[in-house]
Amino acid sequence: MLLRLVLGLLLVTLSVNAQSMIGPTWRLDYYHTGGPGLEAFSLDRIVVEPLPFPGHPSGFVDPASTGGYRFELRDAKGSVVYARGFSSIFAEWITTEEATTQNRTFHESVRFPAPDGPVSVVILKRGAKNAFQDVWRQAVDPKDMFVHRAAPDRQKVVAIEKNGESEDRVDVLLLGDGYTSAEMDKFLKDARRLTEEFFRHEPFRTNRSRFNIWAMCSPALESGISRPSTGIYRANPVGSTYDAFGSERYVLTFGNRAMREIACWAPYEFVEILVNNETYGGGGIYNLYATVSVDNDWANYIFVHELGHHLAGLADEYYTSPVAYQPPPEMTEPWEPNVTALLHPPSLKWRDLVQPGTPIPTPWPKDEFEQHEREIQQRRTAIRAERRPESEMSTLFREQQRTESQLLGSSKYATRVGAFQGANYDAKAFYRSQADCIMFTRNDVPFCAVCRKALERVIGLYAPNQLN
Repeated sequence: MLLRLVLGLLLVTLSVNAQSMIGPTWRLDYYHTGGPGLEAFSLDRIVVEPLPFPGHPSGFVDPASTGGYRFELRDAKGSVVYARGFSSIFAEWITTEEATTQNRTFHESVRFPAPDGPVSVVILKRGAKNAFQDVWRQAVDPKDMFVHRAAPDRQKVVAIEKNGESEDRVDVLLLGDGYTSAEMDKFLKDARRLTEEFFRHEPFRTNRSRFNIWAMCSPALESGISRPSTGIYRANPVGSTYDAFGSERYVLTFGNRAMREIACWAPYEFVEILVNNETYGGGGIYNLYATVSVDNDWANYIFVHELGHHLAGLADEYYTSPVAYQPPPEMTEPWEPNVTALLHPPSLKWRDLVQPGTPIPTPWPKDEFEQHEREIQQRRTAIRAERRPESEMSTLFREQQRTESQLLGSSKYATRVGAFQGANYDAKAFYRSQADCIMFTRNDVPFCAVCRKALERVIGLYAPNQLN
């Protein structure tokens, strides 16, 4: 008994010592400006956040070529000591029509483990032939007196599910917006409901023990978030809003600094913002954040779909809904793991998952699907234009789900991995890997095999030492 007690105390001591050796999280805040013929970066500030860095050292350098951008932390010798691919609001905005006529500035951040000495934060951009090129460099000196070290107002953090130390887990923060002080119990109920939905899906269900889920919500003065298309405006802590880039269902926050100042009180690698609204909406940007309107009938689906974007950079596989983005000036192979331009079929990026005898491109009832989608989109536009109740939109979506589930599920290659034309907002230029997937429709289907593989890679990067 005495030996067991001594060993227990030794393990506790080792755990405490290991945690004390983890340095704080550092953050570089910067401005990303662009427009016709212009792209520029400028420093806002360098911040020391109040909590230890949550990542595992073995995963500090992501070897995958993902994201429209990448940032690297390089030491004095030029060695890369931390690296992540990412996408940004700027990267989406620059593809809109507005970006062809005017300039805009967006606030962005990158986070990294505390440096031992002077380092450089280098932003790289994907360029010709998909190669990354350095576009901005900022020196960071831990001894610089202008490094911002004052902690912002402390926020209350609730552990929805904690399975281990943050260093060894994938840490996901559920960040509430548009909840008043009287609605904090509702926020926690929403967070727990969506957590259970998250773990209903593979590969999250099998890897549940490799995740920590945290919840945090700074109270809003008014319930709900801004929806400019209907004349609703809110001054919320996180600043979430519908109508991003003119898309009525697209929910983003353009208040990056405000979001970071709240989120820094939780250990996190990924953030999903839970907005306290009923209207259908959400969004997800790779290694930035995801959003979901929690009171919509389709919130469970939106929550998981948008996390697919955020965690693994999965592309939208749908192509019939209106979006604000313009087609690319020239066709290149997308970096996203689940869509392809199929420029050279024999080198299909997921060819290892294709069964012998599966034709490439892969036939599917595309014409029937598109005819039904056109009818749905017309009715959807009318519901929004006439500001009819949200229940009518949900009824329409259920009708759409029944028809499309039957159509896609009964096709000859429904369960095969192949190359199905229509994806990434384009009916002809891009192909998805399976007939149906969470990234394609609202049907009650799993992530396709290619998406699951991409998600599993990310889980292994952040939680490498945990057994399934």
